[in-house]
Amino acid sequence: MSINILQPGLLTTVQDLGRHGYQRKGIIVSGGMDPYSLRLANMLVGNREDEAVLEMTLKGPVLEFQNDAVIAIVGGDFTPSIEGIPLPLGKPVLVKKNNVVKMGSCSEGCRAYVAFAGGINVPEVMNSKSTYLRAEIGGFHGRPLQAEDILKAGKTNEKNGRVFSYLSSGQSDRFNTTTWSINRKSFLPLKEKGPIRVIKGTHFHLFTNNAKRKFFQKEFKINPQSDRMGYRLRGPLLQKDENKDILSEAVALGTVQVASDGNPVILMADRQTTGGYPRIAQVIQTDIPRLAQLKPGDSLHFEEVTIQEAEELLFKKEQDMKEVQTGITIKFDHS
Repeated sequence: MSINILQPGLLTTVQDLGRHGYQRKGIIVSGGMDPYSLRLANMLVGNREDEAVLEMTLKGPVLEFQNDAVIAIVGGDFTPSIEGIPLPLGKPVLVKKNNVVKMGSCSEGCRAYVAFAGGINVPEVMNSKSTYLRAEIGGFHGRPLQAEDILKAGKTNEKNGRVFSYLSSGQSDRFNTTTWSINRKSFLPLKEKGPIRVIKGTHFHLFTNNAKRKFFQKEFKINPQSDRMGYRLRGPLLQKDENKDILSEAVALGTVQVASDGNPVILMADRQTTGGYPRIAQVIQTDIPRLAQLKPGDSLHFEEVTIQEAEELLFKKEQDMKEVQTGITIKFDHS
């Protein structure tokens, strides 16, 4: 199955769940900014959760399908349509040969993921298909998609086949608009509101009491200069209590550093492997997808939780994911 890229969108890249195990060699993890939406999109078409998908940012692509295909779109609302007919989010959809799927500008959220039954056939680089833009490796030639690129889908499996058969059998309308779907209101990261939850960072004690209060009580806005490497925040400046040098240490997804100008930076999917700025906090894993759906100009504030609370939230989220996967399996195994 082939997909012709008629228009590439603002920043459309091939991403999976990341390139793990190489940070000690200076190779970043990369991967999808919103891993929950990425995993859900793959579940819906019968892929493994870690299969490669297209990640769209702010403005989506226009795709021409050269074969029949099953796709699912999960995440922000890019008002997708097929031959002018609106496509549902969070549901598997049958696309016919020569159909054109158009994504518009994002009206809600910031990113969305398009999964194709069978995945995307690009070479793995260090066990991952994710695009590492700065090093120009992985994904589709190490770069964002461009007009006239042709993507190849991977080999379908038995589960992909069951989804395709269900959508082709007449048990569902072609666009699956009236049957089973993910409950967007109660589950998807885009619909989860409230503060971004963090645990105190290793250098929290180095900041003044006033800075600590501001961090948890004041609002911050995402700077337009933010990208996949990090979200730069604007708000109250956070000052250290003492001008103490710190050693560069390993950083993680969601590490909140405070730059020398006093502004926080949240490290995201394309973060560096080490950092020398003081780490005031660490965003919990459960809230990373919510961050990924915020766009430049959006506001956020932080709330402290304990490590135990963070672990309990993660456990609950993974249980929810298992329930969704089970529901999908039952739906298509018995259809």
